[in-house]
Amino acid sequence: MSLRTAQRASLVDQVIDQLKEQITSGSWQLHGKIPTETVLAEQLGVGRNTVREAVRALTHAGLLDCRQGDGTYVRATSELSGAMARRLRTAEQLEILEVRRALEVEAARLAATRRTDADIVAMETALARREQAWSGGDPTIFVEADLAFHVAVVQATHNRVLIDLYADFSAALRASIAAAGGTLEQNYIPHDGIVRAIAAGDAAAAEHAGHACMEHILIALTDAQDVS
Repeated sequence: MSLRTAQRASLVDQVIDQLKEQITSGSWQLHGKIPTETVLAEQLGVGRNTVREAVRALTHAGLLDCRQGDGTYVRATSELSGAMARRLRTAEQLEILEVRRALEVEAARLAATRRTDADIVAMETALARREQAWSGGDPTIFVEADLAFHVAVVQATHNRVLIDLYADFSAALRASIAAAGGTLEQNYIPHDGIVRAIAAGDAAAAEHAGHACMEHILIALTDAQDVS
């Protein structure tokens, strides 16, 4: 996606809109470094002060992250995810897991009534990768594989609001999954029951399976906090 030369008045607002479009469209990748102030000014046909003010506004909104002496990076892909990231940075791990439970249990229930054949294949593939990642023993790889599985379940709901909300919540979920993995250590939480229930179209069983998985994590986290 190419940038357009800004026109007439309200230059800062126009630049904000164009930079935001680069972020939300994915032209600038999450956590990726954006072009320099000088380059943006040339592409947009505006002064560096205008670009600086626009970047400052998007940084305040939580979309960009200005790192002194390094550059500016994409922090979030939407204003909602930016606001959520700011809030979750100060949230307790238990609070995040409770919200995660609400999202994932409802997602499993909805997916059971709305999944397509393609959705089932996607979930089964994600589950297999999750199993492989667990066997591999690399916590970082497992966190990504576990999250990818839950994303596949959420995608199967075909509820755009839930899908977008879960995507915005994903950064905090990574931390939540990693923390749960650290406390669970050798305790394995099977997820195949979720897939079986969804594939069978059994909403009650899917809800129960999703709830059981999250309860296992919550109990483990609570026990770990009690010990510490």
